[in-house]
Amino acid sequence: MKNSKVLRISVTDRCDLRCIYCMPEAGVPLVPMADMLSYEEIAMVARGAMAAGVRRFRLTGGEPLARRGVEALVRLLAALGPDDLALTTNGLHLADFAADLKAAGLMRVTVSLDTLRPDRFKAITRRTGLDRIPAGIEAARTAGLTPVKVNMVVIRGVNDDEVLDFVRFAGTEGVELRFIELMPTSGLTAECKELGAWRPALFVKSEEVRARIAEAFGPLERLPESDGVADMYLLGGRTRLGFIAPVSEPFCQGCGRLRLGPDGRLRICLFDRVGIDLRKMLREGQAGPSEIGAVITSAFEAKTTWERGAIESLSSDMFRIGG
Repeated sequence: MKNSKVLRISVTDRCDLRCIYCMPEAGVPLVPMADMLSYEEIAMVARGAMAAGVRRFRLTGGEPLARRGVEALVRLLAALGPDDLALTTNGLHLADFAADLKAAGLMRVTVSLDTLRPDRFKAITRRTGLDRIPAGIEAARTAGLTPVKVNMVVIRGVNDDEVLDFVRFAGTEGVELRFIELMPTSGLTAECKELGAWRPALFVKSEEVRARIAEAFGPLERLPESDGVADMYLLGGRTRLGFIAPVSEPFCQGCGRLRLGPDGRLRICLFDRVGIDLRKMLREGQAGPSEIGAVITSAFEAKTTWERGAIESLSSDMFRIGG
């Protein structure tokens, strides 16, 4: 059975997109560079995590490729010998980085993509660049960063009419596709004004998405293995589809993720608003791998009794904590 413990490492809160469910148009207050963990400090935390039983690392952001020299971090983490080392990206710069990331030791990539239509891409991300993403996916595949996965956040009235188009895209491109339920992240709070406050009208259950696909393409074969928090299915004997349902089918009890923010704050959940300040421990000389490992072990224990609360009242700075 695959080790379920995962450390998601947000290497930066910078991003070159402004997706309507994630970050306000005007941007957000950013973590000063001096307050971000260095790559060496992140590697120290990773060594501690491995001492606590973590064998899988995910690099996220913000947009991780927006931080200069991220290949150096990949090299440091790969040297620790993890079972899995992956990166989630918006794909805009993936064509430029894929070969170097693979050479540094990255194993695979996930591309966040919520529409296949240029005009809608501009509306959702408030930027341009959709035309660069297929080249990034191809470069990742050519470099061997496989399986390439694509994540789509489904929003009713915004992009849910593209669900079937994405299934066709996955079949044509040979990528693994995951549909993700919309969550109440900070970009949905009232002061952001784009989508407004959390509203059930925007929400599409994973169950509904599966039903639409089965009606159009035929039955989905449930796969016995899962991919972390995704329920996996096979369509037509070859296209792998995953469904991540944190709202309608909460998976808190089975979640093995911890999240390290760019500021060094370790959180036990996307909706953990406090966290543990590992940067302070590292910079005051109080912590090496064994001390960090003890903190991470305690954090995993804390997850067993974690209660996130009612979804309607939650918010998360996903751009800083990582999706």
